[in-house]
Amino acid sequence: MSLPFEPQSGPAPLAALRHSVSHVMADAVLRLFPEGKVAIGPPIEHGFYYDFELPRPLTEEDLPRIEAEMRRILAEAGEFRRLTLSRAEAEERLRAAGQPYKLELLADIPEGEEISFYEHGTWGDLCEGPHVARADQIPADGFRLLSVAGAYWRGDASQPMLQRIYGTAWWSKKDLKKYLAYLEEVQARDHRRLGRELDLFSLHPEFGAGLVFWHPKLAHVRRRLEEWWWRLHEERGYWPVYTPHVAGEPVFERSGHLQNYADMIWAPMDVDGRPHRVKPMNCPGHVTIFNSRRHSYRDLPLRFAELGTVYRYEPSGTLHGMLRVRGFTQDDAHIFCTPAQLEDEIVGVLDLVDVILRTFGYEYTAYLATRPEKSLGDDAIWEHAMAALRAAADRRGLDLADDPGGGVFYGPKIDFKIRDALGREWQGPTVQVDFNLPERFDIQYNDADNTLKRPVMVHRAIFGSMERFVGGLIEHFAGWFPVWLHPCPVAVLPITEEQEEAAAAVLERVRAAGFPAVLRSGGPLRRRVREAEVEKIPYMVVLGAREVDEGRLNLRVHGVKEQRSLTVDEFLGFLREKRDRRDLDY
Repeated sequence: MSLPFEPQSGPAPLAALRHSVSHVMADAVLRLFPEGKVAIGPPIEHGFYYDFELPRPLTEEDLPRIEAEMRRILAEAGEFRRLTLSRAEAEERLRAAGQPYKLELLADIPEGEEISFYEHGTWGDLCEGPHVARADQIPADGFRLLSVAGAYWRGDASQPMLQRIYGTAWWSKKDLKKYLAYLEEVQARDHRRLGRELDLFSLHPEFGAGLVFWHPKLAHVRRRLEEWWWRLHEERGYWPVYTPHVAGEPVFERSGHLQNYADMIWAPMDVDGRPHRVKPMNCPGHVTIFNSRRHSYRDLPLRFAELGTVYRYEPSGTLHGMLRVRGFTQDDAHIFCTPAQLEDEIVGVLDLVDVILRTFGYEYTAYLATRPEKSLGDDAIWEHAMAALRAAADRRGLDLADDPGGGVFYGPKIDFKIRDALGREWQGPTVQVDFNLPERFDIQYNDADNTLKRPVMVHRAIFGSMERFVGGLIEHFAGWFPVWLHPCPVAVLPITEEQEEAAAAVLERVRAAGFPAVLRSGGPLRRRVREAEVEKIPYMVVLGAREVDEGRLNLRVHGVKEQRSLTVDEFLGFLREKRDRRDLDY
């Protein structure tokens, strides 16, 4: 993830600094809680963490106390020393220290591999490094402990729950301040926070964990996205299809989903004595439509598109607002084509991906994910598919980074990582070539030589999950949706009661032009302007006696200091231009 600043360099890589600070933190925690047990404490992007088993739960109030102890340790710690021990010596040392989690980690080190400890002051830890050379290289004002969270040992819910302390460390106080300001902006944009403040969506565990309720404002955003999405697809020759939410279990056995993703699929339900499942994927339904009649080569390519809701079991600890859910709508499409058509079809998908992502101001990186160890199909089929993906990317001028072995078992793919307004990277669109389903479902078409052949199947999703994509948009735009998506871009504000009739007429014209709007009257104008800003309404139309007399309006625009005087027709023309061009600014 890129940051809005270039961090200062130091005597070692930032990862070594952060790894060293994590050790100092572990030392401090064990000084404060001598009976504590330590687990792992690696550097991570922009920071570090360490996991502990402690006699009581930590709170945010404990963090300053731990930080103070860390600074005392830095003043006396001296060098970071690397020791190499035999397995027996390491085991004896860890048993004496009463560190069972470290003993497990020691057992994982292969025979013959070097076993190292790093020490500073009076504390040492099983660790392969690297670290800074000396404790006095760590700026005492360059680190901060950020939060406490729960974490299962080895990420396994059947293992003990540990306490994880997260922190960050930089080579200067200035960089730390910049990063903390960045975190404040991240928190201000958090889609869960904005979802509550702007009344966009809600989650109700009693109804079902990980199931999103779209409130009217966000439902408006989704509706506009869907209308645009369908228009783009119909222009490109996609046919809309709709498939059931439930299917007999044999369908998912035949597709391979039940065998390969059993822990992800919801439990079966009994229907007339037969097990049924809610669908985790849309593809078997699209294949069923294709197989419902015989196809000729003249029918191909066939492009089926569906905004299809699917259900997958995600562990409760991984659920996260709209970004990680159990029920979501995919903008799914499947293309059935001949091998000779594959490259052209991928070019069309890459073009559509670019149109959609750039409309929202997203930059992106594309990765070619190649054959994994466990896969289906012979080498020739894989090579043809990968050659088609590469050639299509070349025709689009799209650079592909390598993701060796990152393909799915049924074929290679191009994955897109998108970067939002804060430089954070999100999983984005995917384009996959599939050899599995055409074989499993015996998909065929009648070729020009009157023989039956298998089509190539392309899976692609651009939004991916509507829930995750829109949750990301909330954060990308900080709740300030562009005009073409905005659930209420205009507030009409009469200064006094005498202008309310004229304000109502302006409101009616704005709504008739296709723009949601509200009229806010009563109370001081300053308060109503502030309320509109809090609600993230970008255009405030103010009407006083002079504006009514002159048949004009005073326009306040979010982010623009100067106010403008316009006629209603001029204002509506301005809004239409913003909407029709899908401008991102106001």
